[in-house]
Amino acid sequence: MSSILIQGGTVVNADRAYRADVLTQDGKIVAVGENLPAPAGATVVDAGGQYVMPGGIDPHTHMQLPFMGTVTMDDFFTGTAAGLAGGNTTIIDFVIPSPQQPLMEAYNTWRGWAEKAAGDYSFHMAITWWDETVKRDMGTLVQQEGVNSFKHFMAYKNAIMCDDETLVNSFKRCMELGAMPTVHAENGELVYLLQKQVAEMGIMGPEGHPLSRPPMVEGEAANRAIAIADVLNVPIYVVHVSCIEAAEAIARARARGQRVYGEVLAGHLVIDDSVYRHPDFATAAAHVMSPPFRPKGHQEFLWRGLQSGNLHTTATDHCTFCAAQKAAGKDDFAKIPNGTGGVEERLAVIWDEGVNTGRLTPSEFVAITSANTAKLFNIYPQKGSVSVGADADLVVWDPAGTKTLSAKTQHSKGDFNIFEGRTVKGIPSHTISQGELVFVQGDLRAVQGKGRYIKRAPFSSNFAATKLRAETLASSPVLR
Repeated sequence: MSSILIQGGTVVNADRAYRADVLTQDGKIVAVGENLPAPAGATVVDAGGQYVMPGGIDPHTHMQLPFMGTVTMDDFFTGTAAGLAGGNTTIIDFVIPSPQQPLMEAYNTWRGWAEKAAGDYSFHMAITWWDETVKRDMGTLVQQEGVNSFKHFMAYKNAIMCDDETLVNSFKRCMELGAMPTVHAENGELVYLLQKQVAEMGIMGPEGHPLSRPPMVEGEAANRAIAIADVLNVPIYVVHVSCIEAAEAIARARARGQRVYGEVLAGHLVIDDSVYRHPDFATAAAHVMSPPFRPKGHQEFLWRGLQSGNLHTTATDHCTFCAAQKAAGKDDFAKIPNGTGGVEERLAVIWDEGVNTGRLTPSEFVAITSANTAKLFNIYPQKGSVSVGADADLVVWDPAGTKTLSAKTQHSKGDFNIFEGRTVKGIPSHTISQGELVFVQGDLRAVQGKGRYIKRAPFSSNFAATKLRAETLASSPVLR
């Protein structure tokens, strides 16, 4: 591989920002310092007036996902390529077995699909059912395949929803293995009931979607999952926190000293529920995702959560369906495939609405777009850090650059952009993946199949202490 010397920029990590050059060689960062000499044959990138940051890590995507009778538009190549164009160099996607499908069978299917990825990728495994083979396969995934997180859908009744018995069994197994349980927090029974009630009122359009999934439906599920994790002494990560009720549940638990972590989607930070009342069905339906976009008051609370450290990561839930696919719910909002895009736009939207408004510092931006995800899922400092020995996954960020986001110019195969028409200030000028320039001043150079599968080790040392505490409590005279 060739060398790249990034000169004249300001390196931004989660802990500090400072003037330095960055030299990469053979896919790794080999030097960070002032006035680094350019090796013979090195490509020199002028980063004067720009920031040099770790490439973004999106911890929540769904590429090539079979869902609600169809398959998402973006596969692992087009989705990761779009990510590279936006400065995102790694995704963590989800293997979602059908109920009763062996976990390893589903895992091998997703690994096959992902071989075409242009950027690095990793996986969470969804637990959609339970028996002893699931317990066994969780061990295989952690110990052999580098999967250290398991997803639990508390919604989607009669499909992939977990009941409390499955949550308890899986959370307990996560603790034994040193893995992180994650939850999609919505009370599936309430959603199922409310969907019927909304339909009985004659509301069948997209405006019925948020009515059937009010904030307390999410808040209740978040509280329940957090309580189960507390009893079992296992950390928990709540995906796509969209409302005050769920964010408060996380903050309360953290104030008690519980290890609870929260993820926010870029869309939930800037888009409100008025989109579901748009007179054009295709536009309203294009915004249907779960949890839905919320009234404006929730957005500022989510920003405060990121500022205070009670919310930790930002993602997209990138899950693209075209207008023809969304039209399956033309006469029934409950049949609209859930999902929106955003893997290309996440960094620019969060920079523009976060850093440019003073809500976030550049270092806080790095924390919530890469470093915290790398730490929580145990790939730090390989990812999420501009430091010697780290992967040469970098974004050179032009804080003065502007772009108007649009479906017409996006690289995603989706035909809609939820940020349509939004002009952002602060965009990537260069993206480097595995030590190679893959995006240069608007020129996307993604290569199909170039992405690598990233294994993530279990949290053995951290969890050993937690397990010891649990065993000590169990042997206490008070509890015997």
